[in-house]
Amino acid sequence: MKVCICTIGKLENQYIKEYVEYYKKLGVDKIYIYDNNEINGELFEDVLFDYIRINYVEIINYRGYVKSQYKMMNNCYKKNYLKYDWIMFFDLDEFLYLKKYNNVKNYLNEYKFNKCKLIYLNFKYYTDSNNLYYENKSIISRFKYYKVDSRYFGKSIIRGNISKINIISCHYLTRKIKPCNGFGNFPKKFILDYKYNYIKHYSFKSTEEYCRKINKGNAVYGNSIKKKISKIKMYFKFNKITIEKINLFENKTGINLDFLKNKLYWKKRNYKQIIKYSFIFLFIIFNFFLKFLSIFKIYFRKQSLKLKWYIFYQI
Repeated sequence: MKVCICTIGKLENQYIKEYVEYYKKLGVDKIYIYDNNEINGELFEDVLFDYIRINYVEIINYRGYVKSQYKMMNNCYKKNYLKYDWIMFFDLDEFLYLKKYNNVKNYLNEYKFNKCKLIYLNFKYYTDSNNLYYENKSIISRFKYYKVDSRYFGKSIIRGNISKINIISCHYLTRKIKPCNGFGNFPKKFILDYKYNYIKHYSFKSTEEYCRKINKGNAVYGNSIKKKISKIKMYFKFNKITIEKINLFENKTGINLDFLKNKLYWKKRNYKQIIKYSFIFLFIIFNFFLKFLSIFKIYFRKQSLKLKWYIFYQI
């Protein structure tokens, strides 16, 4: 069995060596990296020379292309579908996790996948862990906390030897092939799996690094202001919103984020009001309790007096 990865990258020299080494240990035979940097930008060869020399990594020149991800994916599949049994389409911030397997070939060679042509695995989104700035450490060691996402987003592993395929999605690849889940089943509705087989998605990293990701643009949708703002909103859906992060986004991207500052202001104000009214509520309850206690004492005294008179008359 032979397995390869097709991926596209831009401004990823800080992280790409960790990515390549991770999948090398996982048993992937070869990685095809489509270089989408600017024409005069950084070179993947500068950090991956040793892997290129042993023919483990192949760099394909897509420098300067805009909105080129689907084109890359179709190109990579058509060139390699006869060479490999399985082809994986994972971005450079996506790490396949298999709880019971140390080698991806052992996983894909399971009998349960005999009827599968396409395996769809969900993302597990890792947060920024409240890190504002880049640290020169591995991604996996820096970000350990994740947040559950109700949407079933993920990536696919597709079989080779499928001719006449047109990839139209970076997630499902094609709607002509029914995907199976990470257990080899064909469910009517996919259920999120955060325990056994999934993709660790380090989309956010630190705030500074996410700003850099926004500025470099998207290989599918380009670099519009509207898309940048939607990316920032996505960031704060998974990560805690703070004024420091908002200011850093404004400084690094040049986008006015007053709407987020207003949101944070009202959030804090509402929080203060909740605290205020909570104290008022507790004060009312406490007074009610004291009043009840005093009534109870009066009642108890009356009852004790009655009991004393009753005993007195009995004697």
